[in-house]
Amino acid sequence: MKMQKSVSVVPLLLLLCLSGVGVTKGQGVEVTKAKAVDFKTEFEVKTPADGKTDGQTDSEPDLWAELRALRDMVVEHRVEQRVEKREAVTQSQLEDVKTQNSDLQAQSVSPPAELSVRLVNGTTSCSGTVEVFYRGEWSAVCSGWWSMRDVMVVCRELHCGDAVAVNQEALVEEGRRGVAIKSCRGHESTITECGFREGGPGYCDGRNYHYVICSDLQAQSVSPPAEHSVRLVNGTTSCSGTVEVFYRGEWSGLCSSWWSMMVAKVVCRELDCGNVVAESRGPLFEHNTRGVRLSSRCSGNEYFIRQCDNRGGPGYCFGEYYHHVICSESVRLVDGAGLCSGRVEVKSDQSWASVCEADFDRQDAEVVCGELGCGAPAALQGGLYGGGEGQTSDKEFQCKGNESLLLDCDTSDRENNTCLPGNAVGLTCSEPDDVRLVGGDSRCAGGVERYDQGEWRTVGTLSDVKDIAAVVCRHLGCGSTVSVPPGNPARGFEASCSGSESSLRECPRSYDRSPGLTVICSESVRLVDGAGLCSGRVEVKSDQSWASVCEADFDRQDAEVVCGELGCGAPAALQGGLYGEGEGQTWDKEFQCKGNESLLLDCDTSDRENNTCLPGNAVGLTCSEPDDVRLVGGGSRCAGVVERYDQGEWRTVGSDWNQRDVAAVVCRQLGCGSTVSVLPGNTTRGFGVSCSGSESSLRECSRSYDLSPGLTVICSESVRLVDGAGLCSGRVEVKSNQSWASVCEADFDRQDAEVVCGELGCGAPAALQGGLYGEGEGQTWDKEFQCKGKESLLLDCDTSDRENNICLPGNAVGLTCSEPDDVRLVGGGSRCAGGVERYDQGEWRTVGSDWDQRDVAAVVCRQLGCGSAVSVLPGNTTGAHGVVCDGTESALRECVITFDRHSGLTVICSSVQPDISLTDSMGGVSRGHQGPEVFRGYSFTITCSTQPQYPGGSFLLTFTCSNRTQTQPAVNHSAAFLFPAADDSHQGNYRCVYDNYGFSHNFSSESELLSLTITASPLPAFIIRHVVVLLILLTAITTSYLYYKPTRRQKRVNRVSSVDLYVNAMEMVSLSSRAEAGPGEERAAQGTE
Repeated sequence: MKMQKSVSVVPLLLLLCLSGVGVTKGQGVEVTKAKAVDFKTEFEVKTPADGKTDGQTDSEPDLWAELRALRDMVVEHRVEQRVEKREAVTQSQLEDVKTQNSDLQAQSVSPPAELSVRLVNGTTSCSGTVEVFYRGEWSAVCSGWWSMRDVMVVCRELHCGDAVAVNQEALVEEGRRGVAIKSCRGHESTITECGFREGGPGYCDGRNYHYVICSDLQAQSVSPPAEHSVRLVNGTTSCSGTVEVFYRGEWSGLCSSWWSMMVAKVVCRELDCGNVVAESRGPLFEHNTRGVRLSSRCSGNEYFIRQCDNRGGPGYCFGEYYHHVICSESVRLVDGAGLCSGRVEVKSDQSWASVCEADFDRQDAEVVCGELGCGAPAALQGGLYGGGEGQTSDKEFQCKGNESLLLDCDTSDRENNTCLPGNAVGLTCSEPDDVRLVGGDSRCAGGVERYDQGEWRTVGTLSDVKDIAAVVCRHLGCGSTVSVPPGNPARGFEASCSGSESSLRECPRSYDRSPGLTVICSESVRLVDGAGLCSGRVEVKSDQSWASVCEADFDRQDAEVVCGELGCGAPAALQGGLYGEGEGQTWDKEFQCKGNESLLLDCDTSDRENNTCLPGNAVGLTCSEPDDVRLVGGGSRCAGVVERYDQGEWRTVGSDWNQRDVAAVVCRQLGCGSTVSVLPGNTTRGFGVSCSGSESSLRECSRSYDLSPGLTVICSESVRLVDGAGLCSGRVEVKSNQSWASVCEADFDRQDAEVVCGELGCGAPAALQGGLYGEGEGQTWDKEFQCKGKESLLLDCDTSDRENNICLPGNAVGLTCSEPDDVRLVGGGSRCAGGVERYDQGEWRTVGSDWDQRDVAAVVCRQLGCGSAVSVLPGNTTGAHGVVCDGTESALRECVITFDRHSGLTVICSSVQPDISLTDSMGGVSRGHQGPEVFRGYSFTITCSTQPQYPGGSFLLTFTCSNRTQTQPAVNHSAAFLFPAADDSHQGNYRCVYDNYGFSHNFSSESELLSLTITASPLPAFIIRHVVVLLILLTAITTSYLYYKPTRRQKRVNRVSSVDLYVNAMEMVSLSSRAEAGPGEERAAQGTE
């Protein structure tokens, strides 16, 4: 037994050693059950399959079984021990975590700051319903007006980027605590800086939550902004800042040489902000900075800035300025005449709503006008600017009038939630007080200044003086422009107006320094809707508004005072309804002027007996132009050097450009006819003038202070051509009793036309037709001209009274004269190639140009009838007077003449279009509906010809129905192609092509198409008819002989009668034949006859 026990102990000790019991402390703590199983497997491998080891006897069958059982016990013990240790560690870690969480919770037991904000129930941490911590709990926010400015502050406080959107959510639960936040300005850092109105349980009953989205949500979208979309950055609100445009993958600054409120208006509209409030100049673009330049001015009607022509890239805006824009955010005026008038709309939940007249009073209007940068309210009326197509605001404003923004005003729910049609409130604010006239005798006269970026700045211009003056006078509430005198030495930023703007801030401006502008306006009277400064409907100022004057209350003496006050000449026409009806009130006084008063308001007045003015009786007045222009040194008052009376003396008028337009205005102002010529040679230099040609007087034109060469103009005196394409075409009008009258076509023939064309310095008459250039609006000439064609002036011709004093519509005679033969090309081998010369002041002078030479060449070729310009060759070095054309002129004399000497021009013109015609020698050609017709079997000839331009050349005759072509040399500028017998293969379209080579150029031109039809020959029917005719004649002669036995005299008479009978019979048969035959047969019959 002892032996057995000792034997059992050894394996047990061995097993304990192998099992790791009693190993170094700390080892085996991480042993898992899997490792224990591995150990067990290893042990089993070392044990024989039968449970016996080497040398084991059968007397020990239970020893290894006992050892296995012991092994299993040890393994299980170790596993349990290690699991217990691991669970202990895990429990310790859990306790540590609980302790840490407890510490964190202990740290956050303090409540959020009062009026702190959060977003809940959103898709991200930066979107959701707005809640504010108020008096110990999170409360709903239910402000009556919630705008993007409030959202900007919320997003900024939560570090969520920019404001993206705000929407109205569901109603706040009844009884829940709520709070109303005051309107934020957008620049606050937290919502607490905005403040709150009131709050408490149930405060938000019946109101809605507000759902906000900040830009962190938008950042998840990978799509870039649309090309040329716009944004405002670095501003105090989302609707203010520096303008940037997304261009080719990045945001770039926007620049323009001419920046205006109209551009800013488009920016505000694209961003769905309200009206433009202000624009200002930012810093200069740095060198090579990427920018986008507006290539053309915005009209203000565009919806997107990309609709204004623009282009961009590095360096595009170098030397230009960034631009800042401020838009209103929650109020705007739409469908008005300018920036300060329109239908009132407020923004609610990202959409615009009209305001009902009943919910809006003058104090509310004062706040809106102030917010939009305008003056005081001038008119407030429902339906004044339409009804609006969208929704109507459901709030009633309760402004005190001193608020900065409309959303700062208190509001209340409307008692009646309907707004009847025509009650959408329209508002007219006066223009801002940012323009003044200084240094004059009154507030309506002086140098123009505008308040800009904190200081008064001089306004200048180099062009459209009349239009700027009209806007200034309108802006200041003065009357019409009286004059724009020179002499303001100050230089200011340049403005450019169209004349229709309501205020000067609507006009584009540049930062180039231009001569200052001095304007004199009338104070209490104006002429509106007229053609110039001296015509229009009479309106007088009454209680800061303008009123029309009734015809019955205004006579010629009153008109003399008005014309004098406006700096015009004597009254020329006075009539009710002459310039339309005014839309405003009617003056309630009758003027009683003596005619010598300086101002209309100096005249006596009396109350009107009848306070009504029937439609069509608003008085219209046309004054003659002022007597401040003259032509001196010529043979008549309509010829000479141009001078204008200015600042007490007569001054020479000069022009380097658009001389034809200046001449047209001078002739019109002097009551002369058309421009005959604009001659160079006046070396006296005068102040520069630039006209468009449509002005009524020279004072309406723009002028510069640069000295320009003087201008000599020759006008016709008693005849003119109007509404034509150039100086030598138009409707004929003659002067009668200081007014112009159209001429009836029946009273005007070619000899009369020759005199008119000669008087106007044109060539021979080319076309004469009634209605060719429209109908005149005035009277019709009551004489019939009887010219012989050799008179120098139309009024030198004899005249007679017209038998019928009526000229039917469409009969006002139109005349086209050929261009004068005052241009030639010399030194070339043709009349269409050579050096350009123009006949001027009795001699041929070389014409040169250093600019737009192609345009000059185009006009020369057109005037000579030589087709288009092929090339403009250098090499003519003769000094010549300069010519500048735009390429559209009819003749070279219509171009601008400069006095600088230029190198001469050599021009080569193309050949003109050749002519194509069809002839025959057998009478086999007739005219059909689709073109000429040839009888089958007859010969015909197609002739190609061209004007004598270049010698030689050849004609190619093409036939479109086959590849057949024929070529012949040009002999005397023509070629004849003979076809001996027509057949069906000849039917089709023919064209002549003229080819020539000269001056190192190939010339080629094509004629129009000639469509030819081949028809059957009518010869058999023709012969039968004529045999019948001969039989009829023979029968008639025999019958006459049998029934009449005349005397010798009677025989002679009968012989004559027989001849007459024969002729009559032939005519009857011929008419019968033509009626029965077709077009081709008729032509053949004529040939046989």
